[in-house]
Amino acid sequence: MDRFDRAILAELEQDSRQSFGAVAEKVGLSKTPCWNRVQSLEQQGVITGYPAAIDPYAIGLKLSAFVEVSVEFAQHPAFEAAIMDHPAVLTCYTTAGDGDYLLHVVTSDVEALDGLLRGNLSRLPGVQRFSTTICMKTIKRGAPLMAAARLGEP
Repeated sequence: MDRFDRAILAELEQDSRQSFGAVAEKVGLSKTPCWNRVQSLEQQGVITGYPAAIDPYAIGLKLSAFVEVSVEFAQHPAFEAAIMDHPAVLTCYTTAGDGDYLLHVVTSDVEALDGLLRGNLSRLPGVQRFSTTICMKTIKRGAPLMAAARLGEP
């Protein structure tokens, strides 16, 4: 990946709806080579999609929580399969420490979170225990990855 690829990624991350011509102009390429590079980045799996950013509050998802989950050792594959299909779980990470997984979930309110935890997540395969932290206020959301990648560059 060279400086043009990185510049293209940064531009698309800022605004994925801009034209290839606009991206090409900003990164110093002509339209066709820029388009070819984007196609290559997609085929390599570097670009995984072009999602719309949706404000969770605008659609009634006002509560965000982080749930640390401990799972029976033999049940990890079944738990992970169940999490993949769960619509309230935005992200799931394996972790080192007290818990096995860290989930980011969203619900409409505390009552809905209680229902999700007691009636749903607690019943997933192998769940032994979980601990929940409720987000009071989101300070920063969805920072550009390319900005973080530049921190490691000389």
